[in-house]
Amino acid sequence: MKKLLLKDYLEIRSWIYRNARQIDLAVWRYYFEKGSKDAVLSALSFYQNEDGGFGHALEADSWNPNSSPYTTFYAIKILKGIGFDDLQHPVMRGIFKYLESNAHCSDDGWYFSIPSNNDFAHAPWWTWDTEANATESIGLTAEIVSFILINAHKNSELFNKALSLSEKIISKLDTTDQYGEMGLGGYCALLDAIERAGLTNRFNHSLLSERIKKLVHNIIERDTSKWTYHTRRPSDYIHSPASVFYKENEDIVQTELDYLIDTRPQNGVWDITWSWFENNEKYAKEFSISENWWKASVAVEKLNHLRNFNRLSQEINN
Repeated sequence: MKKLLLKDYLEIRSWIYRNARQIDLAVWRYYFEKGSKDAVLSALSFYQNEDGGFGHALEADSWNPNSSPYTTFYAIKILKGIGFDDLQHPVMRGIFKYLESNAHCSDDGWYFSIPSNNDFAHAPWWTWDTEANATESIGLTAEIVSFILINAHKNSELFNKALSLSEKIISKLDTTDQYGEMGLGGYCALLDAIERAGLTNRFNHSLLSERIKKLVHNIIERDTSKWTYHTRRPSDYIHSPASVFYKENEDIVQTELDYLIDTRPQNGVWDITWSWFENNEKYAKEFSISENWWKASVAVEKLNHLRNFNRLSQEINN
């Protein structure tokens, strides 16, 4: 079994310390240097607006300073990763304030993109587009309602809204096979949240589980030559051996773990697999900055993924 060696880890660490934003450095320290959750919360708070939502390029492909549902979800994702669930903390209270305000939300869920994105540097997929929102919002809404089902009070209006939206999202499995870029990941999160919230009977968890398992198995790209491009890899859905999706995809998961170790550039971190540019190079300066921010964030994510599957050498773990 291939493992990332100490010298590789130290090269990644040096790159992170030279290039990462404070938020990504705080997350790095939490995962690998016994850093504190408070340090992550402190760094994260600088991206939070008075309305409780998040902006300011926390999601590095959208430089909109205004609060958006997706950038707020990005903050939620960081908090989930470090296991932070103190509902009385100002950051968490702000998130609930924003979600309860129904900002950028329709009867079908939260918008993937918002109009003010167009006023700031952004990747093409963050351009305000009502037609794209109809599909792309499925996964985002699934992620947000998953957070609500696990954390909100069960007699709250927000919790009941999450229940209603969950039913709508699940019903889409019968009416469409287009779930958007993050749709299937949202369904995976919702499947887990339904179990954790004790709602397995209400949503027929066993049937939902089988359906999502098939979707995950079918969407994973198994041609590794295509992994240099932005395509679906096992790590998008399978984050540890405890995953319900692991057993049926074990071989390709292990292939990707080897791939991560083999493809890291010497003295650096992994490249990202996307760009802002299609037919022009608008926002070239901003993307060059965003790209470096992303490389740090992705490096933390990939190293943590390797650790989850026991692919870091013992020297690192010590």
